[in-house]
Amino acid sequence: MPSIRPGSLKDPEIADLFNKHDPEKIFDDLREIGHGSFGAVYYARCNLTKEIVAIKKMSYMGKQSLEKWQDILKEIRFLRQLQHPNTIEYKGCYLKDSTAWLVMEYCVGSASDIIEVHKKPLREEEIAAICDGVLHGLSYLHSLGRIHRDIKAGNILLTEQGIVKLADFGSAAIKCPANSFVGTPYWMAPEVILAMDEGQYDGKVDVWSLGITCIELAERKPPYFNMNAMSALYHIAQNEAPSLQSQEWSDIFRNFVEACLKKSPNDRPNSSRLLSHHLVTRHRTSNVLIELIARTKAAVRDLDNINYRKMKKILMVDSCEVESTVGDPEDTIDEHAGGDSSKSNSINSEHSLHSVGISAASSQSSSSNSIPPGINQPHQGVISRNSSRHRNPVLPPPSMHLNNHSVPNSSNQMQSTSHYHHNHNVSQHAMANAVSEHGANNFATIRTTSIVTKQQKEHMQEEIEQMSGYKRMRREHQASLIKLEERCKAEMENHKTALDKEYDLLLHNFTRELERLSVKHQQEIERRMKQNNNNEKKLFKEISLKQDLDRKAFEARRKKEYKANKDRWKRELSMDENTPKRERDATLQSQKEHLKAAEQEEEQRLLRNQKNYIEVEMRKFKKRKMLTLHDMENQLLRDELSKKQQQLENAHSMLLKHHEKTQELEYKQQKSVHTLREEQITKQHSTELLNQKEYMDRSEKELLRKHALELKQQPKSLKQKELQIRKQFRETCETQTRQYKALKSQLLQNTPKEERKAVIQKLKEEKVRKLTLLGDQYEQSIADMLQKQSLHLDESQEFECQKLKNRLQYEMDVLMAYQKKNRMQSQTQRERERKELEERVSVRRALLESKMEAEFQQFDSERAERVRILHDKHTAEIEAFDEESIRKGFSALALAEASRETYPDEEGSLSGSMISLAHSNSSTSFPAAPLNAQILNSSLLVFSPTFIRQSVRTVSTTSTQYGESESWLSKLLVRRIEPTKEPHSRMLSDKEVIYALNTHNVRPDCVEKYLKNYKNVVELIHSKKDLNCELIGSWTVNVGDMDQVIHLWKYTGGFEAIDQANLNVYADENYLKLSKERGTYLRSRHLQYLLQFSYWPQIEPRVGGNIYEMRSYRLKPGTMIEWGNNWARAINFRKTNNEAFAGFFSQVGRLYNVHHIWCYKSLQARKENREAAWRSPGWDECVAYTVPLIKDMHSRILSPTEFSPTQ
Repeated sequence: MPSIRPGSLKDPEIADLFNKHDPEKIFDDLREIGHGSFGAVYYARCNLTKEIVAIKKMSYMGKQSLEKWQDILKEIRFLRQLQHPNTIEYKGCYLKDSTAWLVMEYCVGSASDIIEVHKKPLREEEIAAICDGVLHGLSYLHSLGRIHRDIKAGNILLTEQGIVKLADFGSAAIKCPANSFVGTPYWMAPEVILAMDEGQYDGKVDVWSLGITCIELAERKPPYFNMNAMSALYHIAQNEAPSLQSQEWSDIFRNFVEACLKKSPNDRPNSSRLLSHHLVTRHRTSNVLIELIARTKAAVRDLDNINYRKMKKILMVDSCEVESTVGDPEDTIDEHAGGDSSKSNSINSEHSLHSVGISAASSQSSSSNSIPPGINQPHQGVISRNSSRHRNPVLPPPSMHLNNHSVPNSSNQMQSTSHYHHNHNVSQHAMANAVSEHGANNFATIRTTSIVTKQQKEHMQEEIEQMSGYKRMRREHQASLIKLEERCKAEMENHKTALDKEYDLLLHNFTRELERLSVKHQQEIERRMKQNNNNEKKLFKEISLKQDLDRKAFEARRKKEYKANKDRWKRELSMDENTPKRERDATLQSQKEHLKAAEQEEEQRLLRNQKNYIEVEMRKFKKRKMLTLHDMENQLLRDELSKKQQQLENAHSMLLKHHEKTQELEYKQQKSVHTLREEQITKQHSTELLNQKEYMDRSEKELLRKHALELKQQPKSLKQKELQIRKQFRETCETQTRQYKALKSQLLQNTPKEERKAVIQKLKEEKVRKLTLLGDQYEQSIADMLQKQSLHLDESQEFECQKLKNRLQYEMDVLMAYQKKNRMQSQTQRERERKELEERVSVRRALLESKMEAEFQQFDSERAERVRILHDKHTAEIEAFDEESIRKGFSALALAEASRETYPDEEGSLSGSMISLAHSNSSTSFPAAPLNAQILNSSLLVFSPTFIRQSVRTVSTTSTQYGESESWLSKLLVRRIEPTKEPHSRMLSDKEVIYALNTHNVRPDCVEKYLKNYKNVVELIHSKKDLNCELIGSWTVNVGDMDQVIHLWKYTGGFEAIDQANLNVYADENYLKLSKERGTYLRSRHLQYLLQFSYWPQIEPRVGGNIYEMRSYRLKPGTMIEWGNNWARAINFRKTNNEAFAGFFSQVGRLYNVHHIWCYKSLQARKENREAAWRSPGWDECVAYTVPLIKDMHSRILSPTEFSPTQ
């Protein structure tokens, strides 16, 4: 979605948020009451309704204009949705000159203003009344799924009627839960501070902030307020929850604060539940907040009057230096003390300086300025800002307000004050104007304008920028992390979509290939059936033609024989002259008739034989073609199933490839996220340390400035005290003089006149002596005072410096300790996420392999069902054909005889149309026997169903000649096994022993742990004597698939033994524990159930330092019997050196797999043995006939493990 230009109202949804009128025409009497980085807040009057409102002006121009515009829209949407008595009322919003005018209801002040004015905590019932209103407002917000995230005294406003209002929704979250670093540091909940590291939070963070606010209202400042905001964050996150310090509060209030400040969010009650707390529900005066507001207004008026008189005194005082220094000490000291008090106790500016978001200005409070004196005015008071990102500027005292609507800043104030001091008459006139303005229209904020407060504001401004930059960095980190996660998510979605398309395309191609193959097979079957019909007609025609020729030849022979017999009979009768001619003619005629009858009978027999012959031959032809068609259908089915198996293997190969690609992408994305998090943590920690160091430097510089000011002001203070001592000295001297005069008068009255001179002289000397002694004493007192004051000042400053250094160092230590803990937690989290990803990948791989195995089993079932259905169909057709033949009177023996006819268009001879299994000239391949000789003398050995049935009939009478030592091929024929009726496993293996081949791919760094674990598994299984299973061999791969371990288990009793063994071991908790542990060491694993070839030697354990070679073959479907025929001969060439260890073919798992395990003393011995086999006659012929059967193969060199029974 393209970004919206700031201030654009083209979007109807945005345009509906703003009124179209000119705000300057609607509102007048605008007076600034607050200011911040967002803009300013103004007191204003609506010309239409004459209502007093608060207007927050927010500019969205300059840097980050789009972000400012989005914040404005967010706050407007948020305020529009609020309709509750305890939330600030939204009036509307206007746009004017790239500035948004946000109009809200007007309030008299905030809870922070009240405690700042009274300079003491609130009473418990007042705090309870405020909490009641706040909880109702929070309960309403939380029911909407909103979070305030900046609850504090400065954002809790009060109306004239004593209604509590929640303000400052610039930091609010519009969805719950959230995970942003938002709020004011001292009021932040621990889960907000740790949100980006440990997860999300909900509305209970406002409950925590309310608990801190209760402490603020009860102690005038929140916990940790005397330390840097950065340090406070880490104290809140890792220390225990704060509590009320004073013991004067009730247990109910303590319990309420303790409930709000539960460290765990799960243990902390929500706002709705706190509404039923006894602190909120107990009885209290209904107008407690109204009385509090009235008392606050009265206190503010008193403070305003005091400040007014003080300024008047300053302006009217004489400029004489002596009188100024003598007459001003108390005022100076009082003002200085008041400034220090404001600096040390006023927390409102710090309340607001660290909060996040851009919104309205906060209420401003101090000991000098406050609510205007007109109590009955409905619009008097101040407005608390809706956000507290920066502190509002200091406003002038009431006497400084002129008739204009704008408020001068601090610099203008100082200039104005200086102007008054030098221009007395002008000052008097301005003061009169200020007094006249001190009425209903006056609108001042409770905020001091002293130099100390100004310096404090400058100090706070540095902290504002520091914390603002820190939070901006945290937000940027979160945004970049979210952006990266979204990019990774999109990349993963695109990746999955591409893989799905590739897989779907592969399946679509497979479907099309199968459809084409099915059409091709159907066309072949139709072509063969059509060809059979044509051949049947052709054969019938050829036999009929032959029979016609036979009949013609028979007729010609018959005529020739008839003529010859007739001539012979005539000669014989002509030689008998004694017989009358009539009799001879009768005899000749009789002979002719007998001959004709015999010829006719012979002709009928010929015709009958020809008819029977053609019917039998046609019947034979039909059966033969039917069997040939069956063979063709079998072959086509094998081709189709082979194609499906190949497709299934290709699909599984693609799925594994996709899994590897997905795994690689997941690891890559996780690594990028972890790298970004690590970089962000490093940057965050460095920023925190830098901010802390800047704070430390700033604190030390401020202390030095304070000490320098004290040293600078010390001479003035000492001079004042010295003047006081000298004044006391003068007064004492005057007293002494008066006493001297009185004593002199008394003595002179009783002293004779001539002695008076001496007495006067003596009294004068005594007076001088005593005054001199008194003067020395006062001078000594002045010197002691000066020395004591200097020493005391030096000691206090040194103690204060040391105390500050200790506190700053403690904060730095806590910060570094928390950062270390944070790094460790982050590292632990990354390790946990890596482990979780590995587990997910492992589980997904296991599920994929399980699905693949299930599909293979389903395919095997489908293949067996297809073969069974086709076999049943063929059997039914053959039985129907035989029944029909019997009904038609055909003899089964006659149909079983070989045909003497050459069938037309025959595709080669009988043997030529079938599949060759072996071609051998070796006399050692099979035992000498007539059957084997017959088979081996033929150039092709066939195993079509037709040949099997014919062969069975031929050799059925010789079955007793072959014992158990005969080759499997002989057993096949003797036992009358048809490949279409029994699986090749029954032909190739007669053992009720199943072997399990476990192939485990181990993580490279876990091989030793894995072998130790599997050794314990072997010992556990061997300890159970009733499992009927034993470990044959266990090997690690040295050459081939590295980090792979192979285990060969033997189960005696077939698959029933496997089922029983699995039930037993999976009921053992130790086995399950070992199995779970072993899973963490594996990358993948594969299990096959095998049968041993019957022609391989029995497995015997080997001893000594041997190496093993496993050669694994994947055969083409349908070639297992031919493979067995070849290797039944080939194994004889490899028995010489006792190197043949075991030979298996797969039953469950990957099918058409063959595994040959060979044992050698060394790699050199392997080379020599294989070369010797190649030099043996017949070995190359076996290999030549075996290689075409192989689809692929691979070899691995193995070494026995320490717990392997065979070494």
